Amino acid sequence: MIKKNTLTPLILAGIFVFMLGLSFAAVPLYDLFCRVTGFGGTTQVSKEAPNIVLDKKINVRLDTNVNSALDWNFDVDQKTMDVQPGKVYRIKFEVENTGDVISSAVATYNVSPSSFGAYFNKLGCFCFEKQTLDPGEKASYTLVFYLDPELVNDPKTSRVEDVTMSYTFFSSEYYKNEKKES
Repeated sequence: MIKKNTLTPLILAGIFVFMLGLSFAAVPLYDLFCRVTGFGGTTQVSKEAPNIVLDKKINVRLDTNVNSALDWNFDVDQKTMDVQPGKVYRIKFEVENTGDVISSAVATYNVSPSSFGAYFNKLGCFCFEKQTLDPGEKASYTLVFYLDPELVNDPKTSRVEDVTMSYTFFSSEYYKNEKKES
């Protein structure tokens, strides 16, 4: 039989190992949770469009931003559009490096209201991919998306008429250092 003096340190060591394991698993588990539930406005990635298009119209506002550390202009062809759930849309974004050095950045996104993230599905996107532009260079990027028709069955989203999809380009010291070395 294990004595009480031996059992207590074993239990505490077990709790420590369990908590250490949870700390390493927290980021991937939180990422998975956000992608599955759309928590915090996290959008979904889809392989194919739905086979139903609803008559309902939702106004989608596209917002473009650039982090102040980056000398880029970033704009979208259409700032607002009426979107039918289930229908696939293509939106063109224009980016220009207005600085005098080569620079790289990554675009992030978010949807507001956050409850809509679970129904905003991307079929193609330039987000989270490194984009590098020479001084004065311009580039075009395309977002292909649809709104999941299931949004009409969710009490949190069924009455939403306006949604904002916001993109922000962020400079990265990692990419700057990588470019200098090559």
